[in-house]
Amino acid sequence: MKEYKYKINGNTYKVAVGDIDNNSAQVEVNGIPYKVELERKDKPVTIVNAPRPSAAPRTDSGAKVIATPKTTGSGHQVKAPLPGTILSVQVKPGDTVKAADTVVMLEAMKMENAIHAGRDGKVASVNVAQGEAVLEGAVLITLE
Repeated sequence: MKEYKYKINGNTYKVAVGDIDNNSAQVEVNGIPYKVELERKDKPVTIVNAPRPSAAPRTDSGAKVIATPKTTGSGHQVKAPLPGTILSVQVKPGDTVKAADTVVMLEAMKMENAIHAGRDGKVASVNVAQGEAVLEGAVLITLE
């Protein structure tokens, strides 16, 4: 028990406070025991709902949809510089592009990355779709 001395209106009180259990305490004032119920202040509980990351796309069989690097095809290949998810494809087959044109938006490590054509040319094929997960080196676009 912790002991305290209080002086109230000139009177000295010797107070001993015991264990506090479920908002009630054993208190002794000048040798007389009391059971004291403490006021319970309910604090508002703040619940934070953090957004959960979306799951990787899957096929009908449940396998993850991941484009692996392809080595076939002629012409200039625009490849994924790092693994990620395709946010959007900015071109379609037959489009003419300049070297600095953005052809694909790739999300990797919570960052949007603009993938550029790299050279002037005509889009021969688009090998990815929006929402598809790709590995580093996967061929995204083939230029003629």
